[in-house]
Amino acid sequence: MGKGNRKRATSGDARIFSGEINPSGRSALLGNIRTTNPDRLRILWYSNAPWAATGYGQQTAQAIQRLAKEGHQIAVHAMYGLAGSASTWNGFKMYPQGLSAYSDDVLVAHTMEWANQDLSTPTLMMTLFDVWVLKSDSLKDWKNIASWVPIDHQPTPPEVLRWCERDNVKPIAMSKFGSRMLGVAGVEHLYVPHAIESVFKPTESVTLANGTKMTGREFMGWEEDRFVVSMVATNKGAHPARKSWAENILAFSIFAQDHPDAVLYLYTEPMGAMAGINLIALLDACGVPQDKYKIVDQYAYRHGMPQNLMAAMYTATDVLLACSMGEGFGIPVIEAQACGCRVIVSNFTAQPELVGDGWTVEGQPWWDAAQNSWFFTPSVPEIVNALRLAYDAPRSRSEAGITHAKGYEADTVFEQYWKPVMKELSAWCRS
Repeated sequence: MGKGNRKRATSGDARIFSGEINPSGRSALLGNIRTTNPDRLRILWYSNAPWAATGYGQQTAQAIQRLAKEGHQIAVHAMYGLAGSASTWNGFKMYPQGLSAYSDDVLVAHTMEWANQDLSTPTLMMTLFDVWVLKSDSLKDWKNIASWVPIDHQPTPPEVLRWCERDNVKPIAMSKFGSRMLGVAGVEHLYVPHAIESVFKPTESVTLANGTKMTGREFMGWEEDRFVVSMVATNKGAHPARKSWAENILAFSIFAQDHPDAVLYLYTEPMGAMAGINLIALLDACGVPQDKYKIVDQYAYRHGMPQNLMAAMYTATDVLLACSMGEGFGIPVIEAQACGCRVIVSNFTAQPELVGDGWTVEGQPWWDAAQNSWFFTPSVPEIVNALRLAYDAPRSRSEAGITHAKGYEADTVFEQYWKPVMKELSAWCRS
């Protein structure tokens, strides 16, 4: 990385949002639709809305457009991101959320309404969310349900296992760890990993709407001669705080005491608005000075950051700090490595399988009474040691991380995993 001071440009800079800087080309995926697919299904996809700036929203957008190109007929039940009335997005019918907390009160009704528009094609309900939230008795009566299921505990929590064992449910593990956990429990299942779009690649700068360029360091507001540790995680939930904010931030504080050029960038909501924790209070309690950390501009964060700007942020980061209590997958770990950034994760659940270049840290089990299974508390001294190893690593792009992440590119995942899985699901629906 070069040296020299950079003028700070916050992520809320009007230059970013005065025009489109990340034309994703997603609508182009709907060209050349395969209309003669004998395995075609009519799918009601239950998850976050595809425009939502969440991991599930991102996966929804990726998958449904590629499935539609293969000839599948798809509508989305946006249990998060749409309320009040139906809508459309890129040609897809969007059903709104219901009145219950996770909209399972209208899930079967939406599926039936979608199915009745074409009775000649089998209809599949596809869920991409935690399955333990699906409580409605009506779900026992729908014949074909496929659940792309996150498993972020060890072993599989009993409620999750009971759902996956239903005769009318076909589980799809989203990680190799999840696949192992279902296998240990004797549950037949399929496997499709989460994926990232090819926009996640080494990106030195992005061109803004006014024609100027912005580097990832300028976006974050850090000088080129700083050692930047970034965290990209949702601050949601406090009992427990699954993203292990306390352990990560305390470890950074200890590490930074003898590394004066180390700084922290937090891509998250800092005040606990989603029943999370007050990160400002935590940073203060851990002794992190205000000049040692920055937090993403909150309007820009809630607006939804263009993916190529995210890629520039990862490219300009020296190490992604992503230790947590458990992950169903952990998309930022792959996004960061695709951009050449090394990572630090917990040696638990799906996290270690995602590491092509980085460090895994040990910890101890943490009993989650709500799920009747085990989470994991990452060790603060282990995180400190991993940060020191990252600091001593070459200040260069990680080719090993880039190579590893290529196996999770969306087109690759669709060809290798979604296509054969959809054949199996089609045969199951038609049986």
